[in-house]
Amino acid sequence: MDDHSNTSVAPNATSVGASVLTIGHSNHPIEKLTELLRRHGIEVVVDVRSQPYSKFAPQFSREPLQSAVRQASIRYLFMGDALGGRPAASECYDAEGNVLYDRIEEQVFYKEGIERLLEGIARFRVCVLCSEEDPLRCHRRLLISRTLMRRGVEVGHIRGDGHIEPEGEVQRRFEREHPEKKQLRLF
Repeated sequence: MDDHSNTSVAPNATSVGASVLTIGHSNHPIEKLTELLRRHGIEVVVDVRSQPYSKFAPQFSREPLQSAVRQASIRYLFMGDALGGRPAASECYDAEGNVLYDRIEEQVFYKEGIERLLEGIARFRVCVLCSEEDPLRCHRRLLISRTLMRRGVEVGHIRGDGHIEPEGEVQRRFEREHPEKKQLRLF
């Protein structure tokens, strides 16, 4: 799963028994993020932001983030081009410009990205990184976690206070806050 890996798993492979964590960097100090990653034994951070730069939290722009996690003895891998929530492909959006996750899931670049991620999950303790602290509203959950769970991967979300919120709890929280949208259930 290093930056130069070209191997992948079979297209229909499942990963029953595999697990992955996700995290949103929010606007925390970068030291807090690296401490959370170390606390949970993360070996590889997979950055899935389409645009890995921030005016509001510049410490999480791609280069400083990459440097900080490497200094913490954690590998960094950028995959926002394959797994980002705002892809360049126009067919991934509706007429109003809203992203359509179902269409992203159909794209070859996304499918190849998921296969590469699954390979990494099988070999390392992986954490998928995006910017939103709360996974409830983030594409790492609404798109990537959904795909991984269909493949038998257990998903947990590292929250800002350090606890892991299992995907099932996030889904129940969503249903409590949005009872009219229960059709988005991931299980």
